[in-house]
Amino acid sequence: MTNTDIPNLSDAELKEEAKKLKSFSLQNSIFIGFLMGIIFYSFAKNTWGLFTLIPLYFIYKLIHSPKSKRLKEIELTIKERSL
Repeated sequence: MTNTDIPNLSDAELKEEAKKLKSFSLQNSIFIGFLMGIIFYSFAKNTWGLFTLIPLYFIYKLIHSPKSKRLKEIELTIKERSL
């Protein structure tokens, strides 16, 4: 399914797709929290390097993933339809 298909979805399909992406969002948030914990541990031990940069890269990739953008578009469509 592409981003252009979102306005063509029925109300039930739109809610189902939002439900699927919400669980992805929760998993994403937990993983980002874990990676932030690694970064804080690295700061506490005064170590800069690969142990700090790798989690930062993964956090960036998780925030800018296509699923995150799709979830935002679906939530906007749900708001427009007042569901």
